[in-house]
This record gives sequence, structure tokens and C-alpha cells, in this order.
Amino acid sequence: MPASSAQHPADCRRSALYAALAQIPPGRVVSYGQLAEQAGLGRAARWVGRCLSQLPEDTALPWHRVIAAGGRLSLPAGSPAGDEQRRRLAAEGIAVSGGRLDIRRHGWHPGSQSG
Repeated sequence: MPASSAQHPADCRRSALYAALAQIPPGRVVSYGQLAEQAGLGRAARWVGRCLSQLPEDTALPWHRVIAAGGRLSLPAGSPAGDEQRRRLAAEGIAVSGGRLDIRRHGWHPGSQSG
């Protein structure tokens, strides 16, 4: 196979990340670390955060459903991205208070009965 037709390893990682991200259902959230694990990327939470911060503004991927561990929002209130995340989560029925949300109620665990 010619080198030009082989996919770069970073592109493969990004593709796996985007595929896992696309599966998070409305009204559910995952942490950066959980998303890395679901994408088969191991312990790559920071890398996930960096990739999500580089998504195009008009992306259809549900980046707003990815939060920090323990239900904390990592994007600050008052920032354009932080305000957009809070608006999108609220539109999906997820209440945010004090920069946090109820991870037990809204956390997504693929393969579990609760969704």
C-alpha cells in the first residue's frame, strides 16, 4: 500500500474520538476521560479536551456533552464556549448549578440498561 493512501495515526485517533462523541445521546454527558476510554484511546483525557477545543465552530458533533470529572463544567461561564455549552445542555434538560451538573442523573454509560 503506498504511503500516501495510509491514514496517519493521529487521524485514526481523531476518527475514533469523533465516532464515540457522536454516539452520546441528548440529555446525557460523559467526562473527557470516559470519552477517551470509549474511543479506545486509554487515558487521554487531556488530548480529548485539546481535540474538542479545535473543532470547527459549525460542527454537528455534540461537544457540549463532554464535561470534566465529577460533573464539573471546564468551560468558564461568561466565555462564548462556556455560555454555548450551558445553553445547549439546558435545551436538553440538563440543569447546571454552580458550574456543575448531576453526573449520576445525566451520565451516560453505553451498554447499561439506563441508557
